[in-house]
Amino acid sequence: MSQNSITDTLDVSLISPSITSYKSIDGTLKLGIMASGNGSNFEAIAQAIDDGRLSAKIQVLIYNNPDAYAAVRAEKRGVPVVLLNHRDYKRRQDLDRQIVQTFQQYGVEWIVMAGWMRLATSILIDAFPNRILNIHPSLLPSFKGAYAIEAALAAGVKIAGCTVHLICLEMDSGPIVMQAAVPVLPDDTPETLHARIQVQEHRILPDAIALAALSHSNLRRKPTS
Repeated sequence: MSQNSITDTLDVSLISPSITSYKSIDGTLKLGIMASGNGSNFEAIAQAIDDGRLSAKIQVLIYNNPDAYAAVRAEKRGVPVVLLNHRDYKRRQDLDRQIVQTFQQYGVEWIVMAGWMRLATSILIDAFPNRILNIHPSLLPSFKGAYAIEAALAAGVKIAGCTVHLICLEMDSGPIVMQAAVPVLPDDTPETLHARIQVQEHRILPDAIALAALSHSNLRRKPTS
């Protein structure tokens, strides 16, 4: 069986929960995106908004790497960009205070860490409780950290994938919102596996944002006993 045949066979039902366009969100979500690199997940979110799949508006992009192509992507779409270089701050808390201030200035309601390579402190988490999402290239809780794909290959797993989760103080933890599985092929390298995982990241991230917002809204409406 060819690599494409394997991928096509396994791809059908390995997203959970199933991808759906969540049309029942009240209003338009006001998103703040955080990115450190290429920004392909930023692009996936923006495209989902353009396609009417996600009822949201990107209020601002914060990036910490001056060379991040994510900023170029945002500027092309007319999204405000703010560089907050972590090297300019002595403490993580100081950076997060500035992040919070910036997001509040732009009226952000939900934060999406779309390739943000910095740990969050309680300063940021407490300012947006249960409203910060992260995408990670593994099936959490397995393979946390910056080298998740390399660790998965080293462990010899046959299924890898990606996870969208709400963040907490512990790295790559917090409640899982959505996951997609990706087969590990016999001749995979970190680069080839990462490329296939990214395809699934782009598929699930917009819907995970909508699902998290819908769940958060329903929880707030639920009457207390």
